[in-house]
Amino acid sequence: MRKIVLLFVFCVLCLVRLVSAQKPSTDGKTFPNLGKLMPIGAYYYPEHWEQNQWDRDLKKMADMGFTFTHFAEFAWSRIEPTEGVYAWDWLDRSLELATRHGLKVVMCTPTATPPAWMFRKYPQIQVLGANGRPQEMGNRLHASFSDPFFAEQCKRIAKAMVKRYGNNPTIIGWQISNEPHYAGQYDYSPAAEAAFRKFIRTKYADNIDTLNKAWGTAFWSQSYNNWEQIKIPNKQLGDVNHHALLDFQLSTAAEIANNLNLQADILKQGSIGQFVTTNYAYFKFLPEVNPFLTARNLDFSSYTFYPLSTFLDSPKGALAHRLGSGMEMSYAHDLARSTNGTTGIMELQPGQINWGSYNSIPLPGAVRMWLYHNFGMGASFACTYRFRQPLFAGEQYHKGIMETDGTTPSRGGLEYVQTIEELDAIAKEADPKATLPAAIAGMKTAILWKQENILDIANQPHNSSFDWWRVMYNYYSAAKSAGAQVTFLPPNAALSPKEYPFVIVPAYQMADRAEVQKWKQYAEAGGHLIISARTAQKNKYGHLHQLLFGDMIADLTGNHIQEIDQLPIAMPGKIVGKAGLAGKDFAWSVWGEILNPAATPKLTPLASYADDFYAGKPAATRYLIGDGSVSYVAAISTDGALEREVTYNAYRSAGQTPFNLPNYVFLEWTKGLFTCVNYTSEDYKIALPMAKRLVGTDVVAPGGVSVWK
Repeated sequence: MRKIVLLFVFCVLCLVRLVSAQKPSTDGKTFPNLGKLMPIGAYYYPEHWEQNQWDRDLKKMADMGFTFTHFAEFAWSRIEPTEGVYAWDWLDRSLELATRHGLKVVMCTPTATPPAWMFRKYPQIQVLGANGRPQEMGNRLHASFSDPFFAEQCKRIAKAMVKRYGNNPTIIGWQISNEPHYAGQYDYSPAAEAAFRKFIRTKYADNIDTLNKAWGTAFWSQSYNNWEQIKIPNKQLGDVNHHALLDFQLSTAAEIANNLNLQADILKQGSIGQFVTTNYAYFKFLPEVNPFLTARNLDFSSYTFYPLSTFLDSPKGALAHRLGSGMEMSYAHDLARSTNGTTGIMELQPGQINWGSYNSIPLPGAVRMWLYHNFGMGASFACTYRFRQPLFAGEQYHKGIMETDGTTPSRGGLEYVQTIEELDAIAKEADPKATLPAAIAGMKTAILWKQENILDIANQPHNSSFDWWRVMYNYYSAAKSAGAQVTFLPPNAALSPKEYPFVIVPAYQMADRAEVQKWKQYAEAGGHLIISARTAQKNKYGHLHQLLFGDMIADLTGNHIQEIDQLPIAMPGKIVGKAGLAGKDFAWSVWGEILNPAATPKLTPLASYADDFYAGKPAATRYLIGDGSVSYVAAISTDGALEREVTYNAYRSAGQTPFNLPNYVFLEWTKGLFTCVNYTSEDYKIALPMAKRLVGTDVVAPGGVSVWK
């Protein structure tokens, strides 16, 4: 049993001054609290069930404590069965029943699933795969966001829906489409190619010579004479220009965002008092989607997450397949929240899913834990997918709140009910106006997020095992285990040491002098930077700087880079800790920069390589600059241990006390309440002196929850 006593830390929490640290909400609308600490809803698809069951189902949903439901996201063919002919009666009836039973509704635009009549009459809207084949019916997200006709159809259905329902008091808000992306990740259609050309003509000021320089077309005689010569780079047809590929990926992100934004504008103009959002999904596996591109148009971003997805990062341990990836769910929450200051989970599994490589039953209590984890992170709402388990088509084995008979609650459904009842019971203890304790506020951490870096590294990893997401998770998990609250900042965001005392820069490969100068000014003003390997090696076009490696940030880190090494995974190297990391050893293989540090007392080596011909050279340093500091981690460790220790050292050196939680044990604070959840396979004991326990015990079992005031 792990045991960590947080007596000192929480004594500090009780004695020190409280400061406000919540990021202000967007000026737009938010999800209403509906009289709940965290409103919980459930998806319902009236079109899937006999009409004589709707009243029974929605009454049952309300009786179980759900406060809202979710209609119409895949129902375009029911709303508009033939071109220009609308059938509202079924949706009107569903809304009437929801109103009768006191349920609010999130209404959706159904643009993820265009009807068959549209596909057959207007085949130009079809997404074209990299193999040259159009994506057919039976899928979703298979219409081209770039096609002008499809854009008009999206606008038309959005206008028709908001005209009818934009002032309906049962409807609290709108969800645009569903998990916006392309089912095949990218579109290679003529419409997408035209949009790509428009994107690059704008980016390069309509100057083909500027594009040729940016894309490095002198390499392999690729120079273009005019824009019409440019095609979408398609890796299935052979090697491609990586700079062109990056621009195509960025163009795709822009096209997805443009479609969402045009619908958002229509819904906002036509509705009264209703929010507008969308449910982004799996940022790690959909890097072509950029949620910051819709921040101005949406009121907030919500997100989808299925913790037992077998392709996600999960903790080690015998119960990992039943508890899921809390770290990636935490990341999804924080990234979605970072766009507008608030978020909620729009799709959360209530039991087994049907599309993993294997589909385990969640550990008893895991569903409840996922809900509490979202509550602890400050979610404005949570919604489960879905209320009833479907009897036909593509998701037959996807569990619902109700079993296949439609009347028996599933085990996960009962855990939803338990959570709803428990949150209602502790609601009186919460204080929405409570300020964040200073011991947590003092560790507020921002992570710099730039889509180009994620894509460019994936396109040219230089090591088949190099994964930007692994680098980010190493630092993100370090911050979370310290108890820090994390916000992701896009490149244009201001950096303020007062707002974010710590800023992490994870493998920020593409950075120009202006960005580096902003980082330097932040540190000089008292901020603490933690910079990873593979940072500032390329310019905004993806070209290597015409400097020695590392020299773009040498004045910032106090280091020059002698060489960059990579080792076979089966033959890892050893790094030994020094100074604040003394007595600790670390393994590495994927990437290691051999540093030549400046000879100055302002620079302290934190770790050094222990073997090979560069043994003794620093692998991590801390450099004092102005009123702040810069910690530089030159290697990517095998298990993230080096990154964690350097991050902790930065916190401690600045006078903060990390909580030192095990990875996948989370301690969150919201509304004056602490929530602890445990995704590991071992019990975890936590002591919160001078705290009133509201839920659970001091021993948090695997899949367990404890809440304190």
